[in-house]
Amino acid sequence: MPDAGEGPRLHLVPLRQKTAKEFVAAWHRHHKPPVGAVFTVGAADEDGVLRAVAMVGRPVARHLDDGQTLEVTRTATDGVRNANSLLYGAAWRAAKALGYTRLITYTQDGESGSSLRGAGWREIARRPPRRGWNCASRPREATGAENVARTLWESGTGR
Repeated sequence: MPDAGEGPRLHLVPLRQKTAKEFVAAWHRHHKPPVGAVFTVGAADEDGVLRAVAMVGRPVARHLDDGQTLEVTRTATDGVRNANSLLYGAAWRAAKALGYTRLITYTQDGESGSSLRGAGWREIARRPPRRGWNCASRPREATGAENVARTLWESGTGR
């Protein structure tokens, strides 16, 4: 039995994109599910209950979409401890097994990044807040990430 401070034992589970999107919609603190993903992975407890998910896709920033890089576009948990570290580590191993050389993700200002550090990721840049993507020539809805500074993280060989 795990120590009371550790939480349940988690294991990785394969996951369909639809299930990952439903979980993100229910549990993510500030974003909707992304439109698509290259792959998804879940973390379940001893009873097989899904407790966390990660969605990995092509980089959102066009200049990072070089064919060798993927981005963890969402993780979401029901609050279970250590799930994000498990998922970030699994996402990198899966991306590497598929031939990718770099995996990135972002955290918002105020998020510690401890799950990423725990999975061996490194902080590579701090991005200032931006007003958003809406403009007269291409109107867009607010996503909730406007005016929030971000930190870029990396796993893999990088550049």
